[in-house]
Amino acid sequence: MTKRRIFLVRHGETDWNLAGRLQGGHDIPLNDLGCEQAASLARVIERLAGQVAPLDYVASPLSRAAQTMAILRAELGLSPDDFRREPRLKEISFGRWEGNTWTELRRRDPQAVADHRADPWRYRPPGGESYSDLSARVMAALADITRDAVVVTHGGVVRAMLHALTGMPAQEAVFLPVRQGAVYLIEDGAFELAVA
Repeated sequence: MTKRRIFLVRHGETDWNLAGRLQGGHDIPLNDLGCEQAASLARVIERLAGQVAPLDYVASPLSRAAQTMAILRAELGLSPDDFRREPRLKEISFGRWEGNTWTELRRRDPQAVADHRADPWRYRPPGGESYSDLSARVMAALADITRDAVVVTHGGVVRAMLHALTGMPAQEAVFLPVRQGAVYLIEDGAFELAVA
């Protein structure tokens, strides 16, 4: 694999994040805090990368990720819309679970939630995809990123990338709390978490 640094970013906060709802493929925009988080990410990336203009900029096409990228690029003095939108970096699909909180799901279908908890990497929610499925499409997208890049995506995708690129065990990665307003710098098989 090509040697490169990945400045990995989870999109800023949305109202569904605030409510604890599973978003998956639902296209939920940033809230005010999410926009502030996106702006603060620019300082972190500038501090870590130095030269920001030569970086590759790639984001999930879902609005919460694309908005985050546009805001952080504007803060860096770059054209807000001049980045690639990569569908394979969309959030993991939770299928029919989307829009629900874990509390609601546990109350409505405790067995399915228990099955998920028992094998979270391979469990596929009704109409959704597993982390194993997600990992395959994310790795295909990563193969097309050949130089240092800022990648704005989603919590599930960050987990899959940390597993694939740093060797974080799948069972640990799947439950990792992924911060918003932070940069996960992945380099040489390790990662560092940086905040403004």
